[in-house]
Amino acid sequence: MSYLRLGLCVSGVYSMFLLWAIAQERLSVPFKRIDGTGSDKFKSALVIGTVQSALSCIAAFIYIFIRRPPGQTMSQALGITSHIASAPITNGNGHTNGTVANGHTKPTSSRTKTLLLLYLQCSLFITLAAPFGFASLSYISYPAMVLGKSCKLVPVMLMNVLLYRRKFAPHKYLVVGMVTLGITIFMFFGNSSKSHGAHASSSSKEATTQNPTPYASLIGLTYLLINLALDGLTNSTQDEIFTTFRSSGITGQQMMFFINLFCTLITTLLCLLPLPYIPAIHPSYDKTPEVMVVAEFLRTHGGVGRALVQFAVTGAMGQLFIFETLQHFGSLTLVTITLTRKMFTMILSVVVYNHKLTPGQWVGAGVVFAGISVEAFVKKKSVHPKKIAREEEKPQIKEL
Repeated sequence: MSYLRLGLCVSGVYSMFLLWAIAQERLSVPFKRIDGTGSDKFKSALVIGTVQSALSCIAAFIYIFIRRPPGQTMSQALGITSHIASAPITNGNGHTNGTVANGHTKPTSSRTKTLLLLYLQCSLFITLAAPFGFASLSYISYPAMVLGKSCKLVPVMLMNVLLYRRKFAPHKYLVVGMVTLGITIFMFFGNSSKSHGAHASSSSKEATTQNPTPYASLIGLTYLLINLALDGLTNSTQDEIFTTFRSSGITGQQMMFFINLFCTLITTLLCLLPLPYIPAIHPSYDKTPEVMVVAEFLRTHGGVGRALVQFAVTGAMGQLFIFETLQHFGSLTLVTITLTRKMFTMILSVVVYNHKLTPGQWVGAGVVFAGISVEAFVKKKSVHPKKIAREEEKPQIKEL
């Protein structure tokens, strides 16, 4: 059953996020004005995040509603109250944080408050991370960003070690080293002037004039590093939630619902406020609320709405598989799956949008995915002896 679940999770993540990646790259290149006078880039990462999180929240709610057992209330299905006997709540180190009375009861208010605060913490990290990832596309090519995101193993492991004192097998550090080396090679041999494909060629002059600085790649990498660091905080916190509240029966879809609910509330508030200029988060200089800027952009540019809908729908469906994987297999397994998906995303981007990669960049990409292959090989090798050991135990038990 676990292999079937893993197979479904992998298939779902691959199919949904390959389509999601195409929509994301489309949103990163300029849209032509309806009057034909030119083209402009859609810069509102906050609105993109709001649409994505709102639809993901709805998708999670529908999933939970359909899958809930007969007689279970929605508050129980969402994990706000419990209908099963409760057990001590432990943290990642096995220490007890508190107990709840046995029997059919509500969890303590402190337990619920702690859980919701952790969900809110994840939401804040995600809200801050997404704009930096999207903004990096103004300075580096999409394949470069995809490969850079493959370094996600580094912050995930680092944050797990620093924040929650977790330890990992030696081969995982080798994998992280290979991924980091591959990214370095890819960026070193990159040629930004050749990396933008034919799809963006119609507005390449405008894109170049928007980013004339010779430090464009450095700015893009800085944004990407901020995004990766916040992603690491998110994944390590999600691992801590599942570890701490394992006995309470927390599911991936419950986490998906609350995190996206908080994300939607946060980004909606930010979209309505007259914010000052904030790099990557709020690019407007005149303190105009983001929702008004986007409404005007949608009125004067074609194709934006369709790309936003595709991005939100595929992202919402993909998140259902993401949180299912996270709940049953952990963040490192999830990251391994998403990293291999990024390999196909990069290839798809090269084909669909005609990006040009130098031979050195292909070598760097090869090193990255070789590191991922090491992770997959070690896992497969470690599972086989365990299966043999279980089979050998059966006749021994019979003999006793």
